[in-house]
Amino acid sequence: MVAATLAAMLTHTDIAASGWVARLPRGWTPYVLLARLDRPIGVWLLFLPGLWSILLGGLPPWATIRLVALFAVGSVVMRAAGCVVNDMWDRDLDRRVSRTAGRPLAADMLSMRQAATFLLVLLLIGLSVLLQLNLRAQALGAASLVLVGLYPLAKRVTWWPQLVMGFTFGFGAPLGYVAATGQFDAALCAIYAAAILWDLGFDTIYAHQDREDDALIGVRSTARLFGRQTSRLLAACYAATIVALALAGWAVGLSAPFFAALVIPAALLAWQVRRLDIDDPALCLRLFRANREVGLAVALAILIGRL
Repeated sequence: MVAATLAAMLTHTDIAASGWVARLPRGWTPYVLLARLDRPIGVWLLFLPGLWSILLGGLPPWATIRLVALFAVGSVVMRAAGCVVNDMWDRDLDRRVSRTAGRPLAADMLSMRQAATFLLVLLLIGLSVLLQLNLRAQALGAASLVLVGLYPLAKRVTWWPQLVMGFTFGFGAPLGYVAATGQFDAALCAIYAAAILWDLGFDTIYAHQDREDDALIGVRSTARLFGRQTSRLLAACYAATIVALALAGWAVGLSAPFFAALVIPAALLAWQVRRLDIDDPALCLRLFRANREVGLAVALAILIGRL
């Protein structure tokens, strides 16, 4: 059943059911696909704003490594939990979109009860990670579950679900900063703004893969809202991202090389704006994935600024 469904859907989805996924026990495969473990780019994009904030906090090396490790585990688990929640909400819509029709709930490879049980396990693991942080970070992390639960509804009520995704996916920025410093200050606001604007830009690129299907079923997105003006939106979002990053660095007193090193992520983001072709879904996916390198370049700039 699982193998036949995947084979039928593979040409219409971005599911990566080959490689290491294909070597797993058959019963594990739907859960791995539900958690999007076959596509780790989402883990990276959730983790990187937290990494930026932890590095901004300026902790001693071993304390920094500990927090980075906790956030790495937390990013895997909470990205998976977010995907489960999203697919539970969207299973009927997913059946009507070619790229998502092969998802385990949409393709009836798992029941809602199985998905809910899996979600509970993921949340318990996430809770165990959260309890390793300071009390302020624990409260902030608990509050993020509201965004995780509500984000899948955004596409039904607003043309800006990618902005809602920015608040949700970028939440690692304030969480990482509070975990590292225990403070709510201007640097936190600036780094969170940078994460939100960055996410708005790259998720709009991602949404262009489904633009035509979304129009047919009435799903809203910034890809549909801006259409052929998307490059202008990207340019504005990405420019504002770099400005917000610079303000965060200034607020914590990073050295001058940080600001010079921001040229690297700025150039990578400008390349995305220049290369974008909204009528080429494969290119949109490649540009979306290229944001891992952008996020790593930002982390490198912060490290340089701490020297």
